[in-house]
Amino acid sequence: MNAPLAAPALQASRPRIAVIGAGPGGLAAAMLLAAQGARVTLHEKDEVVGGRTRTLTTDEGYRFDLGPTFFLYPRILSEIFSSCGASLEEEVALKRLDPQYRLVFEGSETIEATSDVARMEAEIARLNPADAAGLRPFFEENRRKLEAFRPVLENAFASPTRFLSPGLLKSLPLMRPHQTVDQDLARYFKDPRVRLAFSFQTKYLGMSPFRCPSLFTILSFLEYEHGVFHPVGGCGAVSEAMARVAERLGVDIRLGSEIERIAFDGRKATGVEAGGNRHAADAVVVNADFAHAMPRLIPDALRRRWPDRRIAKARYSCSTFMLYLGVEGSFPELAHHTILLAEDYRRNIAQIEAGEIPDVPSLYLHHPGATDASMAPPGHTSLYLLVPVPNMRDAEEHGFDWEAEAPRYRRLALDRLKLLGLTDLESRIRYERMVTPREWRDEYAVGFGATFNLSHDLGQMLCFRPRNRFDGVEGVYLVGGGTHPGSGLPVIYEGARISAGLLARDLGLGAVPQGTGFAEIAPSYQTAR
Repeated sequence: MNAPLAAPALQASRPRIAVIGAGPGGLAAAMLLAAQGARVTLHEKDEVVGGRTRTLTTDEGYRFDLGPTFFLYPRILSEIFSSCGASLEEEVALKRLDPQYRLVFEGSETIEATSDVARMEAEIARLNPADAAGLRPFFEENRRKLEAFRPVLENAFASPTRFLSPGLLKSLPLMRPHQTVDQDLARYFKDPRVRLAFSFQTKYLGMSPFRCPSLFTILSFLEYEHGVFHPVGGCGAVSEAMARVAERLGVDIRLGSEIERIAFDGRKATGVEAGGNRHAADAVVVNADFAHAMPRLIPDALRRRWPDRRIAKARYSCSTFMLYLGVEGSFPELAHHTILLAEDYRRNIAQIEAGEIPDVPSLYLHHPGATDASMAPPGHTSLYLLVPVPNMRDAEEHGFDWEAEAPRYRRLALDRLKLLGLTDLESRIRYERMVTPREWRDEYAVGFGATFNLSHDLGQMLCFRPRNRFDGVEGVYLVGGGTHPGSGLPVIYEGARISAGLLARDLGLGAVPQGTGFAEIAPSYQTAR
């Protein structure tokens, strides 16, 4: 007689988890926790999943990634899918790019960046024959560096003492924390253009290679060692696949559900509040942008290590000026990814760091149609243009007003594209959308419009970053680029695995499989040429 009640009773005993934000970290955490038996409700304020890793679609049939366009190191997400009984490779078609991107040095040469070492040596030799000999030693050292640093990327840090373990201290000479990325690269490459080819990736963190800690030479190494991929349909297709798997696992995804605050009993989180209603929860995972969300979600008095005054004074990444362009016709000579590096790159970077809008900016152009015809209607092309600029806080301190200046900067950005051979672009534009740092802040809820979150300098990384188990309260966990290990999709996925593991342990759920993380071997995928 009691058998019919057994399943509901068992379900009622499972921990209830509220996840705030359906970005990559929130989706990954929801999947992992649901797979361990938790009842997970995922609240997303917008009407689509993905956060910044979403797809913009237009009535004309153009598709754009809103934010990330490089899909790197699929191994971590593939392991997360596997631990949830799914296959990333079956859910999303991934194409490895070769060349992986084109680098254009203004007034100079170009490099067709490839993970084929012999071909890449030949590309470097065209800029500086002597520097070609540094490529293999650079790769060899960064393999050792990544292996030495893996425990840091794959584990939480409850305190600086945990960070300063004997093993990590022993590896510090390899990390060279006293050097910048550019200084470290100078040991292998004398030509500043070659160093830029292996250091512009610090922009993924919103930082300058002339200030970014030398640890992050591993960013370019990961690209060359493990590839740059394009998910068919764009990076938003990955977020959509994660949502499908989460729902199959029983996750209740509530779109248009903006969380106003986390409810507390003393210092213990007891649920979330949305639309005047309280939703009880045994734990809360916060995937919303840290600087934007924390002052709204948790009372200042409960945030001992990260009160409002510290969040306001923290150091933040740069922002980005964006144009999403639907264009009639095709561009057969344009690469999938093109990075135009300003002739005076140091000045360009110095202006951004000083809060000044660059007058001769570097830029990045995404042309997914080189690989994926689904991103635009037949006979048309989708183009995504990104220009690094200061975040809103820094720009406003210099009196810059994006509302007034955006048309002028659009003109400048389009003129810069002529250096890539797009001389007749404007007459062919059939759809256009602009996103400035103001829109990142106000429309997409990015703190200060800093699209790459908190800066990754030595004082705000590792154990000094907001921790995965948030300090000072019980039952609140962080995922996303604003917590350890940091920004970038593979790192965010790994961070979600760390946070989900901590939460599962705290609530007595099954152990979240930790996989092999940043281990050596990556899966192979179809290569697009």
